[in-house]
Amino acid sequence: MAEHSAVRALVDSIGQGFVEFEPPSRRTSADGPLDWPGYADQRARASGRSDTDESVLCGRAGLGEWEAVLIAFDFAFLGGSVGEDTGARIVAAFEHAREQRLPVISLIASGGSRMQEGIRALQQLQAITSACQLARQDRISHVAVLRDPTTGGMWAAMGAAADVVLAAPGARISFGGARVRSAGEDGEDFRAEGKFADGQVDRVVEEADLPGVLTELVSLLHPARLTRPPEPAPLPAALGAERLPGTGIQAVERARAADRPRAGSYLDAYFSARFEISGDRAGGRDEGMICGFGDHGGRTVAFAAQSGARNSPAGFRTAARLIRLADQLGIAVLTLVDTPGAANDAESERGGVGPAIAEVFGAVADARVPVTTLVIGEGGSGGALALAAPENTWVTADAYFAVIAPESAAAILKRAPSEVPELAEHLRLRPQDLLELGFARGIAR
Repeated sequence: MAEHSAVRALVDSIGQGFVEFEPPSRRTSADGPLDWPGYADQRARASGRSDTDESVLCGRAGLGEWEAVLIAFDFAFLGGSVGEDTGARIVAAFEHAREQRLPVISLIASGGSRMQEGIRALQQLQAITSACQLARQDRISHVAVLRDPTTGGMWAAMGAAADVVLAAPGARISFGGARVRSAGEDGEDFRAEGKFADGQVDRVVEEADLPGVLTELVSLLHPARLTRPPEPAPLPAALGAERLPGTGIQAVERARAADRPRAGSYLDAYFSARFEISGDRAGGRDEGMICGFGDHGGRTVAFAAQSGARNSPAGFRTAARLIRLADQLGIAVLTLVDTPGAANDAESERGGVGPAIAEVFGAVADARVPVTTLVIGEGGSGGALALAAPENTWVTADAYFAVIAPESAAAILKRAPSEVPELAEHLRLRPQDLLELGFARGIAR
C-alpha cells in the first residue's frame, strides 16, 4: 500500500482534485497470454503492495486554472512494466484527452514491456505510439516526465515521443536497461543529466519544482488557450538605436557592438513568462539558439531566437523542431535573427550543418501558422536567412543583412582590407537598403 500511495501522493502534489478514469475491461487473464508460470501470483503480490491492479494510474486533475490528463507509472508494480491491460489504459487516457481537449502529462517510471506477456506486451508500443500520434494530429500537447528509471519501450514509444520532455535529477534513462547492457557501461550517458547534455531532454527538474513547471506548461500549451487559426505574433519593439546608420560599415559595426541588446533582452521584454525547450533530440544542444514558448499579452507565442553566435547543426535542428511543434499545436511563431553565419568548422560539417539549415528552411516554408521575424543584429547569409519569414521580416535600426560579410567578400574578391567599407556599401546591407530592396517589410521602432 505504501509504495503505490507514493505514486498517488505524486499525482496529488502535481494536480488538484485528481479523478481516476474507469479502467477499460480486462483483456488478459490472470495467467496472461503465455500462461507464464507463477504470473498470476506475481500480479497478486504486486496488487498487495499497492491499491491498484495495474502499473499505471490514469485520470484528470486541475493544474492552476486548467485541467490535464495524468498518466502515472508505479514502478513498484512489476517494475512499471507494460502489458496488454497497461497499454489499454494508456490508450484510453489519450482518447479521454482528445475527447475532452486536455493536454497529457505522463509521469514515467518503467522497465519496459512485460516479459511475462511476451509479444502481446511488446505490441503495446505500437498501440501507444498510435495513441500519441492521434493526439498530436488533434493538437493535444504531451509533456513527459522521466522518473527513475525510464528504460526500454516507454522511453522510446512514449517518453521520447512527447512534445516536451522533463526528467528527474539522476534518473536512469536509456533504451537498454542496466541488466541487459554490456558490462561496465554506465555513467552520465545513461542518466537525466547526460540526456540533457545530449539534447534528448528539455529540462532536468527537481521534484519540488515539478508542480510549478507543469502548471506553467499546461497554461502555455492547453488547447483551450490556442486559438485557430492564430494571428501573427505581434512585432517586438526595438530596444537599441533609433537612428538609421549612415553607411554600410556603420551598420555592420552597430550590429557587432558588444552593448547592443541581444535576444535575451528582447525575450525578457516581450514575454511575461516563458518556457525554453532544449536540444535537437538527436544528440546535440546549442545555447546560441534559444527556443520555446511564452506568454505575450495573454496568448501563447513560440520563439526561436539566435543570440549572436554561429549556430551549430544542433541549433538549427532545435529551431526546426520548435517551428514544427508550434505548427502542430497551432501556435504563431516569432523568430529573432542574430548570427554572423552558420558554424563552418569541420565538426559542424560532419554534424550535417547544411542539412540542418535545410530543415529550418523547410519548417518555415511548410508552416501553416504565421511566422514573424525581427532581425535584431547580424544577418549573416543562409544561417540567418533560414529563420527569416518570407514577406514578414522586419529589421531594427542596429541590424544588417547580407549575402556575405564584407570582410569575406573582400577575401573572395582578393581585395585589400582597406576596401571593406566600400564593399559594405556595394552590398547594400543597411536596414533602409533592405526595406528599399523589398527584403524587409519595415523597420521596427
